[in-house]
Amino acid sequence: MSCKALELPLSHEALASLRVGEACELTGPLYTLRDAGHMRLLDELDRADGQLPYGLRGHTLFYAGPTPAAAGRPFGAIGPTTASRMDFAAPCLHRAGIVATIGKGNRSDEMRRVCRETGSVYFVAVGGAAAYLAKCVVSERVEAYDELGTEALRRIEVRRFPVFVGIDAQGASIYDLDAPDAGRRA
Repeated sequence: MSCKALELPLSHEALASLRVGEACELTGPLYTLRDAGHMRLLDELDRADGQLPYGLRGHTLFYAGPTPAAAGRPFGAIGPTTASRMDFAAPCLHRAGIVATIGKGNRSDEMRRVCRETGSVYFVAVGGAAAYLAKCVVSERVEAYDELGTEALRRIEVRRFPVFVGIDAQGASIYDLDAPDAGRRA
């Protein structure tokens, strides 16, 4: 299976070319955020009249809570969190300018509609591969919410970070197992 190499941040043209099930490798900046950080970010978004803070517009959020540095790397492990837990916030963030998210597991029907509406995508990272994924992270820095520990907003630089397209910009989902082409377009 071939992997599509993608440079972050992703353009809408690049997003439109992706198809559900396609294997990709991401290189460039990602931002990590989880439940508590999403609540803070929504509050800031509300106070800023829908404008994303911290330069997040056009970027990708990775639902992850990394472990401390180890083995000379920024993190010992960094694995995906169950994405549906962020479905309470993701539609607002996508409409404000987030172009992609990364997590594990299925998403809500609303997220499929939002991906189609905004031309954004949901990438799936393999759960249980956190030590391997940490080897793809070349740097990190806390952008906001440092007091939240692993749930802080972090900017990380990744190189050849492996993901699959879980929901494409047309709203097709890899979790529709009865779809004739689900997972076979790579």
